[in-house]
This record gives sequence, structure tokens and C-alpha cells, in this order.
Amino acid sequence: MAASLHTSAPHHLPFFITPSGETDALMVGAGVGLLLIVMAAGLLFLRLHSLPERMAHKSKKLQFEVVAVLGLLSLFTHVHLFWVIGLLLALIDIPDFGGALSRMAGSLERLAGISPGRGADDVPAAGAPVEQQPEVAHGHIAPVHLPADGRS
Repeated sequence: MAASLHTSAPHHLPFFITPSGETDALMVGAGVGLLLIVMAAGLLFLRLHSLPERMAHKSKKLQFEVVAVLGLLSLFTHVHLFWVIGLLLALIDIPDFGGALSRMAGSLERLAGISPGRGADDVPAAGAPVEQQPEVAHGHIAPVHLPADGRS
């Protein structure tokens, strides 16, 4: 059964005008397209917000956690200055002072006769026997003198 046209309607209607009772394909297509565009824009927005965190993670930066927190703060507070600071921190290499300081502390503990990692609390009391370390002079270990008979 063909749908009857209104008496005042022209005889040739454009393709996007649907008769009553049928599905409007153009509206369904526009709705699906709008949904896809909104989803793609949201995905782009979230990928852009996680850019500093991904950059810091890829280069294994020390400040990775700080960059991640700044990214979340900028996402939830809409203060974009946090995102810019996170991006700058992801791009900058902060020197690892902790590694150098721990190596220096270990060397000083060995020179002082303390086993590395024990700390100052476990230092032997005054007068207690301390393991003797070879003397170091100008970066060279002094020779150890053995008795003439070869016993140590």
C-alpha cells in the first residue's frame, strides 16, 4: 500500500523526506555520525591529557609520578596550568642526585670501617675493635706487607 501524499505537497519530493510511518534514514545516520564524532573527540581529549604521562613513562623519568598527578589534577580541575607544568617536567631531565649521594655514602662508610648500609647508629663504640681496611693514599691501595716466612 503506497502512502498517500498530502494534497498540497508537490508530486516530486526530495529523497530525505520520508512518508509518515517510515524510518527516517537521514536522521538515524546523523545521530550515529554525531555519536561517533563525540566519542572520537572524547578519546582525543583524553589522549591529549595523558600525553605528558606517556612521555615521562616512555623515557623512564624519575618524576613520572609527579607528572601523572599533575595530569589528573588538570583533568579534574580544568586548570590547564597543571598540564603545562606536567608537560615541561616530562620534557626535562632532572639529575639523579640520590644515586650519586648513595655511592658517596657507601664509599665513606667503607673508608670509616662501617659495613655499607648499617648507618651511624650501628657504629662500634670507642675502643671496640674495628675491622682494618687497607690504607688508601691518592686513590691507590697501599701495599700489604707480609712476613718474610710467607705466613699471613
